[in-house]
Amino acid sequence: MNRFVLFLKENLAFMVFQLLLILFILVLFFLDGMRNFNTAIYTICISMLLTMGFLAAKFIMRRTFYAAITKKPTKMEDALIKYVQSPENKVTTAFTRDLYKLYQNEVQSLYTAQHRQLYFMNQWVHQMKTPISVINLLLQEEGELDRASISEEVSKLQHGLDSVLVTARLETFEDDMQIERVNLKELIQGVLTEHKRLFITNGVFPVLSMNDEMTIATDLKWIKVVISQFITNAVKYTFDEGKKVHVIAEKNVDGIKLLIKDEGVGIPSSDMKRLTKAFFTGENGRLTGESTGMGLYIASEVCGKLGHPLTITSEQGVGTTVGILFKYGEVGKYDDDQTDSGIDRSDEDL
Repeated sequence: MNRFVLFLKENLAFMVFQLLLILFILVLFFLDGMRNFNTAIYTICISMLLTMGFLAAKFIMRRTFYAAITKKPTKMEDALIKYVQSPENKVTTAFTRDLYKLYQNEVQSLYTAQHRQLYFMNQWVHQMKTPISVINLLLQEEGELDRASISEEVSKLQHGLDSVLVTARLETFEDDMQIERVNLKELIQGVLTEHKRLFITNGVFPVLSMNDEMTIATDLKWIKVVISQFITNAVKYTFDEGKKVHVIAEKNVDGIKLLIKDEGVGIPSSDMKRLTKAFFTGENGRLTGESTGMGLYIASEVCGKLGHPLTITSEQGVGTTVGILFKYGEVGKYDDDQTDSGIDRSDEDL
């Protein structure tokens, strides 16, 4: 659209108003008896000249703006209009620039999410080839089938599939969230039972220490994913048999804090700041060769969305402690006999 035509359409109402104003002046002169016709003509001419001068000056001030918005854009940067002079155009331009920034942020977020998903899928497919190849080799061997080895490889496949599903659901977390009251000890015992084979295989023992009546408000399904990740990491990076993983829950002024302490290799201080970044494996991850770098990232994201502050402290060669704070957690009647489960109680729970 021609910028001059656009300007006329924008100011059409003003020009009609001026025309009506001139007609009103003529009516006044007519009612006054038209005693001075020259004065009426002079008044009308001056009004028209002033109106035309005002419109011309307004068009000159806005011509760059009209030129920018009537030109067909070829790239998103064309939205960043320059050299505007009128206050209205300046506000409009500032508003457009703010919209452009929001657009850039959203595009960058979508690009990051897409890149992260693609990278994770490629890495996951590559890692899933290993257990499938091992299963094929075991099936080709003559003699009795090694069911234990096949079961171990199938567990790796299952863990990989669970990771993909969790990562996919993380994008629609709010739609999948359901907050409820959960007994903390029953939750932990369930997670430990699910990882019974992992503890036995690695020769690591869980030690459970918490009140039976501790209750937290959280999403059961998602918090199980988080705790499972921390338990798996604690066992996986404890290379010496006979070590323990301590699971402790304690009440403080802010709520109930769950601590998962291992006696593993610990985390180098140089890796601590990047632990929860996507795809960061660190030195320990490279030792096992099976880390995707997504576990702690997912756990951190879930804890953030659920409102459970997460802390990770570690000392290399001593172990790692992960803390999850459940705000507004509740504790029932305290029983000293049920506070420390010990190793025997943990074996029974498993």
